[in-house]
Amino acid sequence: MKLGNRARAFSTLLLLGSTVIFGACATTGAERSVKASNSLQQEDKEIRQLMVQIDVTGSALDALMVAGAPDLKRPFDSFTRELGKLDNQGRQTIKRMDDMKARNKEYFAEWEKQGDTYTNPEIRALSDERRSNLAGIYARIPEAGIGIKGAYRAYLADLKEIQLYLSNDLTLKGQQTIAPVAEKTVRDREALKSSLLPLLAALDAVNAELYGGKR
Repeated sequence: MKLGNRARAFSTLLLLGSTVIFGACATTGAERSVKASNSLQQEDKEIRQLMVQIDVTGSALDALMVAGAPDLKRPFDSFTRELGKLDNQGRQTIKRMDDMKARNKEYFAEWEKQGDTYTNPEIRALSDERRSNLAGIYARIPEAGIGIKGAYRAYLADLKEIQLYLSNDLTLKGQQTIAPVAEKTVRDREALKSSLLPLLAALDAVNAELYGGKR
């Protein structure tokens, strides 16, 4: 049997070690496997929730910017509420992204250390090959996330400044004055959502490698 085939058959090594990145306190392979699965799924879920909240907040701003609206107070209050939710959701999602990236090096360093304890050279080779292959797949997550934080924070900052501006001048004239900035956020909104898609794809790739794509 070729080494590559044996490496695929040796998937228990992955399940045994793969979740150090998500749960260093776990003591058994099964516990670490459950923690890894839950963390990946939670990250995926939070990103999708963020994308939904981006749309909901954007729609609230669109409603606020309807020209000639007789009542600006109600849509303004709705926009303010949704903006707060977006702020919280984004902070939570970015924190999880940062945590996953920080634990990545720790995870593979621990796996490499454990691999050195094998006395059977064949098992050591299998462990090294699997670790190397998985490291390449995991590396796609932070690579796919490059630029997302900056784009999100710039978008959020514009929304907050629009909210602040209108809180001081919630009139039709104020609405008209800020309209060009609000229109720009529509384009930024779509660009931000598009930038999240590669990250979801990277998470899907890890999920497929670990669990055959099952969620």
